[in-house]
Amino acid sequence: MPTDDTFTLMLAGDVMTGRGIDQVLAHPAPPQLHEAHVRDARVYVRLAEKVDGPIAAPLTPAQLWADALPAIAQAAPALRIVNLETAVTARGQAWPGKAVHYRMHPANIGCLTVAGLDLCSLANNHAVDWGHEGLADTLQALSAAGLAVAGAGPDLAAASAPAVLTLPGGGRLIVSAWAAPDCGVPDAWAATPRRPGVALLKDLGAAGLQQVEASIEAQRRAGDRVLLTLHWGANWVDQVPAEHRRFAHALIDRGLVDVLHGHSSHHPLPWELHAGKLVLFGCGDLINDYEGIQPHMPQHDVACLYFATLSRATGQLQHLRIESLQRRGFRLVRAEAGTASSTDP
Repeated sequence: MPTDDTFTLMLAGDVMTGRGIDQVLAHPAPPQLHEAHVRDARVYVRLAEKVDGPIAAPLTPAQLWADALPAIAQAAPALRIVNLETAVTARGQAWPGKAVHYRMHPANIGCLTVAGLDLCSLANNHAVDWGHEGLADTLQALSAAGLAVAGAGPDLAAASAPAVLTLPGGGRLIVSAWAAPDCGVPDAWAATPRRPGVALLKDLGAAGLQQVEASIEAQRRAGDRVLLTLHWGANWVDQVPAEHRRFAHALIDRGLVDVLHGHSSHHPLPWELHAGKLVLFGCGDLINDYEGIQPHMPQHDVACLYFATLSRATGQLQHLRIESLQRRGFRLVRAEAGTASSTDP
């Protein structure tokens, strides 16, 4: 439990509330898709129903989160941060040539606010699925709902600027959000001084480190804690890439970050403690519409909430609790076994 000298963050991976999820909420966007084999988002609803039975639409936002809500309330995190892999728009044109496009109707924004989220990272390969118009709608909808964003914006300065969040009890958390070049973000999505888009790293080497450092140091004050939320890697992986491990270690060794919050893999990846600092290489999907799709990896249906308690003074990990849930009928429900794991460094 946090004390006066510590604070707890809730971190989770990809929140994909578009496509099939959006169709079972109260205000679905048009269901038309532009995928090679599926042209209607409601197909994903029917596939899920074949596995887990009928879904009594419309689901309320609280029903979508289901057993996750009491788990979050019990942990009482100071801040709640996820990667939002969905455009929040009913407008725009699907990005040409892209295989998969996610969007949810802005009237369904309650499926984010019901969980008390504080920040959504948009530095990922779905934020601009519905063009720059869709990105503008997403930014407006999240702002109107009181949600901070990082990792995308109307130009490079806005996209690469960290969010600055106030910690209850004093202090600040700097949240820098980036997409790596190996996660499928089209080059044309990279924000420039004159073009909207996402914050895209040049590489996972020296140039990428310089980008992260410049963005953080522009905002950082003495005593700030820093989290880097990073979309990187493939959707299905057997192990953590060596390049990712090297980049994470370099970020910590240079004193740039206290926590690395990684995501992109659809399944949870191992975590690591490096020099006392937490590295989550891949948090896995939290919410998606994949229940009826043939799984590619073990634990494909596991959704994890990571509750990390950090020292206010040093940013070092004091305690980590991982709450394991499962996706059933587009709901987050208690896992059948091993509902949580907990560790102290």
